Amino acid sequence: MNKGTVIKSTGSRYLVKYNDKIINCTLRGKFKTKGFRTTNPIAVGDNIEFEITDDEFTGLIYKISERRNYLIRKSTNLSKETHIIAANIDFAFLLISLVKPVTYQMFIDRYLISCEANHIKAVLIFNKIDLYNQEELQQLNELINIYSKIGYNCIPVSVKENININAIEEQIKNHTIVISGNSGVGKSSLINRLQPGLKLKTSEISDSHEQGKHTTTFAEMHKIGEGYIIDTPGVRGFGIVNIENDQLSNFFPELYSLKQLCKFNNCTHTHEPDCAVKKAVETGKISISRYRNYLGILADDSAKYRQDNYL
Repeated sequence: MNKGTVIKSTGSRYLVKYNDKIINCTLRGKFKTKGFRTTNPIAVGDNIEFEITDDEFTGLIYKISERRNYLIRKSTNLSKETHIIAANIDFAFLLISLVKPVTYQMFIDRYLISCEANHIKAVLIFNKIDLYNQEELQQLNELINIYSKIGYNCIPVSVKENININAIEEQIKNHTIVISGNSGVGKSSLINRLQPGLKLKTSEISDSHEQGKHTTTFAEMHKIGEGYIIDTPGVRGFGIVNIENDQLSNFFPELYSLKQLCKFNNCTHTHEPDCAVKKAVETGKISISRYRNYLGILADDSAKYRQDNYL
C-alpha cells in the first residue's frame, strides 16, 4: 500500500502527491459506504493510503490517516449536510475586503468560530487597502483593533499594489495554509502574486452587484516557496457545524476568558445577573459588534441560516 497527500478534489476524483508523482485516484467502492456525514469523505490535505492500478498514474484510495484537524462548514446555506474545506492545516487565512465586495463582520466571526472549534490558528488578511477612502480606512483600523486585541494576527495588504505581501510569505514558510473568503476578495490574485508561475484564473468584480464570480471551482493545494497553500472556492455564507448554544461562548476568546467570573457556571451571557461578559461589554472591554454577533448566532436556527440576514 502506498501513502500520499490529496492535493486536489473534484468531488469524485482526487489528485494525490506521491513522492515526485501525481496520481489520479478514485475511492475504492466499499469506501463510499462507510457512513460519512459530509458531502466529501476526503478533503485536500488528507493523508491517504492507496493502491496503484495497472496504469502507474491512477490509483484506488483505501484509507484516510487520522486527521490532525480540519476546517468544516455547512455545505450550502440551507443544507443540513456539511463540507470539509481542508484537512491537516497549520493556519487558516481569511481574506477580507471592505469594498468590492464587502466582507461582513458576521461572516468573519462565523469563520473564526469554526477555526477555534477545530484548533486552527486563524489569520485575518485585509485586502484592497489601496482602494479605501478615509471612512473605510477608519473601519479597517477599528476591525484590526478589535481582532488583534483578542489574539488574531491581522495583516492589511494590497495584492494589486504589492503592499505587505512579504508578511504573508513569512507566515506561509514551512506551513500548510488554507485560504478562504467571499468570491472576489482576491484569493487567486494573492496566490498568483506569491507564485506567479501558477497563473490562476481571476475575474473582475461585477459593477452592478459589486460581487465576485467563482474562479476557483475545486479546492487545490499549491506549493508556495517553502510552504503550501490550499485555494478554495469563494463562499457567501459560513454555516457553523456541531456547536451547541451552551458551548458557543467558548469559541469567542474574549468571552471565554471571563467565563469563570460570571455568577453562574452555565451563564449564557444574555439575561443572567452578575454576568462578567455583559459588564465588559458595557465598559467597552469587549467589542459591542462581536457581542451582538454572538447573540445573533446564539438565537439563530443554523439549519435555516443565510448570510443575508446580517447584511
